[in-house]
Amino acid sequence: MTKQLKLSEIVPDHLFGKRLDQVLAEMFPDYSRSRIKEWILADAVKISGEVHNKPREKMLGGEQIDILAELPEDERFEAEAIDLNIVYEDEHILVINKPAGLVVHPGAGNSDGTLLNALLHHCPGIGEVPRAGIIQRLDKDTTGLMVVAKTIPAQTHLVEAMQAREITREYEAVCHGAMTGGGTIDEPIGRHPTKRTHMAVSQSGKPATTHFRVMEKYRAHTRLRLRLETGRTHQIRVHMTFVNHPLVGDPVYAGRPRPPRKADEHLLTVLRNFKRQALHAAMLRLAHPITCEILEWHAPIPDDMVQLNAALRADTEEHGLDYV
Repeated sequence: MTKQLKLSEIVPDHLFGKRLDQVLAEMFPDYSRSRIKEWILADAVKISGEVHNKPREKMLGGEQIDILAELPEDERFEAEAIDLNIVYEDEHILVINKPAGLVVHPGAGNSDGTLLNALLHHCPGIGEVPRAGIIQRLDKDTTGLMVVAKTIPAQTHLVEAMQAREITREYEAVCHGAMTGGGTIDEPIGRHPTKRTHMAVSQSGKPATTHFRVMEKYRAHTRLRLRLETGRTHQIRVHMTFVNHPLVGDPVYAGRPRPPRKADEHLLTVLRNFKRQALHAAMLRLAHPITCEILEWHAPIPDDMVQLNAALRADTEEHGLDYV
């Protein structure tokens, strides 16, 4: 038994000059290089509408890639009994509050124990919906609200709403550095030119817009509320790093910890032990894909971020702001 797989994407300009097999490995990291090479040799890959079966062929950037391949039955994902924090559910959609540490979709190194595996157990029929109804991703260690489609019609409408920027998503975050006011970051995001698992601001990337406002000022950190217009991979993390205010605890983009001067041992311990990006999807608003009713959900920030904010607030109350 096999399962048909369809993939479609445009080759980013920054991959100019790379081989076809290398380009596909970067564009579709959920699949192994050996599997991708098999697809190329099996005439399963089309470039701008024509079959290309030479793995070493060089790409120029901008080509349309279409893959129509078969996955063996043993690569189908299994249902697993994993607890879900369900905020809302009806026959069409499901909204969950995702904890830190839960991977959304199986990929390289994460074939089980994911949200998708949990969804297949909670709602077996969702296996008939592409990607088990998952229309958005949160990074493994980002917490908060996600909507999932339980039926194909619901998924179709939600995907269209996402593309039309009709789904509102707001996040809370804590970043390094003292920010004095809010603003908008409107910078395209694409794959990092040399680090395959990283993203970066890149003029050859896809448009990305993040709005932010200051919720609370600390001595050397800032608590933020952010709203996304687009949903690029690592968007908030990359944008905040671009403006020199990376998120506290971000293992990829933040670099070395930067505690405030004369910080006490409690704050140093809290910062040292905060091992994930301080980012939480706090609000989700959308029109129900079937009834069109406007729905809105809120999820309070998790305990680790509550403790982080409390420690930073206590430090600020003791020493005062370093800026006005």
